[in-house]
Amino acid sequence: MHRNRNKRNQKKESSLQSINRAVLERESNPSRTVDLVKVEEVEADEMWSFIGNKKNQRWLWHAIDHETGEVLASVIGQHQDSVLLKLKALIEPFGVRHFFTDGWGGYERHISSEQLSIGKENTQKIERKHLTLRTRIKCLMRKTICFSKSERMHDIVIGLFINVHEFGLAL
Repeated sequence: MHRNRNKRNQKKESSLQSINRAVLERESNPSRTVDLVKVEEVEADEMWSFIGNKKNQRWLWHAIDHETGEVLASVIGQHQDSVLLKLKALIEPFGVRHFFTDGWGGYERHISSEQLSIGKENTQKIERKHLTLRTRIKCLMRKTICFSKSERMHDIVIGLFINVHEFGLAL
């Protein structure tokens, strides 16, 4: 039975996506008869969680369309510049012109000041997404008896939720 569980987890893990391909394809489809505007403004933020104990931190980094609230891309990793750069690379095809973020210094280091607005007044949609995630995925709650014991399962659970509920994929 343990082997079957591992096979199911591997199958789900291999089908997870980090980018919302449906939005990207909709934005870049040349056969459309109307002019489409690229995603001009995004809200980018990171959300803290942990595995086993609070010293083993994991961060969900994601970016949403500021106008529609659609999740464009997500990355799970440490609270480091390298993970921010992965997220930035994932949303590059969307043609983003402006970022709304919180005050974490990595944003200022890797996004030009002309493209960056720091503050909570324009990040309400992404903060709302955080609340939804914490409400619907118990291992993300700050005070709960449900917590992740494995980094891999933690990332799969979050990835599945985002793929199904935000990207609209049937896994």
